[in-house]
Amino acid sequence: MEKVAGMTDTADVANTFLEGNFAPVATEVTAWDLPVDGTVPAALDGTYVRNGPNPVDADPGNYHWFSGDGMLHGVRLQGGRAKWYRNRWVRSPRIAQLKGLPPVPADDGGFQPGPGNTNIVSHAGSLWALTEGSLPYRVGPGLETLSQENFGGHLPYGVNAHPKVDPVSGSVHVLSYAFLEPTIGYHEIDATGHLVRTELVTTTKPVMVHDMAITESWVVIMDLPVVFDMAKAASGVSMPFTWDDTYPARLGLLPRAGGATDIRWVPVDPCYVFHPLNAYDDGDTVVVDVARHGSMFRSTLDQQPDGPPQLVRWRLDPAAGTVATDVIDDRPQEFPRVDERRTGLAHRYGYAAGVAISQMAGGADVSSEVIKHDLVAGTSQIHQLGPGRSAGEFVFVADPDGDAEDDGWLMGYVHDAATALSELVILDARDVTAPAVATVKLPVRVPAGFHGNWVTTALD
Repeated sequence: MEKVAGMTDTADVANTFLEGNFAPVATEVTAWDLPVDGTVPAALDGTYVRNGPNPVDADPGNYHWFSGDGMLHGVRLQGGRAKWYRNRWVRSPRIAQLKGLPPVPADDGGFQPGPGNTNIVSHAGSLWALTEGSLPYRVGPGLETLSQENFGGHLPYGVNAHPKVDPVSGSVHVLSYAFLEPTIGYHEIDATGHLVRTELVTTTKPVMVHDMAITESWVVIMDLPVVFDMAKAASGVSMPFTWDDTYPARLGLLPRAGGATDIRWVPVDPCYVFHPLNAYDDGDTVVVDVARHGSMFRSTLDQQPDGPPQLVRWRLDPAAGTVATDVIDDRPQEFPRVDERRTGLAHRYGYAAGVAISQMAGGADVSSEVIKHDLVAGTSQIHQLGPGRSAGEFVFVADPDGDAEDDGWLMGYVHDAATALSELVILDARDVTAPAVATVKLPVRVPAGFHGNWVTTALD
């Protein structure tokens, strides 16, 4: 185990994102042969890896959850066993300096090096730790950071943390955005890991564009009223974005077979979206399902004056430039996921975390849930995690022997306030109301974090 000076497991500070299960952990850990309640399905042969902030020496007066140093947490499942758990910091230049290590090699590009704290994805035989505004960090089989790379192309703004993989071609579609100029970049990276296309789209102001969606015909770009705040940036604020009531909210439909000049803009009611569930073509319309916030950064992330996010369906008419909006589910929810084999295609099922950001701090009075949506039947199932148990995103993992869209499992980390430790919980996606199929007991706490994925790339 390694310990970094200045880190503690808890933080006695007046900052929501340094308290409870948001607080950082102090050590890098490797643990073998983890105990399991229940049975790990034999078909699960891979590694669940999740990314998130784990700050070193954070300034409580200027720390934001989105800016914390990245840490990867992985559990290897094989042969019905939980073989290991390990956590490793993403070796950004800051972490390298604090730990007295040499920086990793880095290609040219990116607005800043970034903490690599938001997502971890597998593409072209490698793992990539992602944060918007920076180049991706390539990660090795022990979750060690190897390099920062630009896929052999020009990426001055880096890439965002939510690439979409076309399930037919294997190509990656991803956005980026400029902090200082009104520009959004759309990039295509082929199945071999090479940047093959860039389109630059002009916006009204520099905006925060966290995620995106694709269909078979379109790239969906969300140009929404969270804008870069130069005054905040000049004063050293770690998250210099703000809500702008004067900014026109709109969705851009960029033809996958066209260029930036072919984009079609559709006005929408003011809102903010971190994460779409999925999108697809439905005849001449485009369907986009999203977790919709009424606003964002009016005050702080954990205070939502316009209410919590709801699952909403937009039906866009590219020719008329209009949108119809339906609320699918008005319960608070975020971190929506879909079977990745349905990316850009019509989907029946979607999954979300029924949790408020404040609940992710944990505590004996918290009980979060996992939601399964049947978007054809218009029904949902709920898995209650239980008193004192909090979680964020759960990821769908397909059963290799299954046929139906929901044949598979959901998995994610759960913090248990009673033990102050965390678990990897595996649910049957066919019936999320049932007890967990397996619960992998971890010897440590996994702090509240962002996004993960099931990785079949060999990590032994």
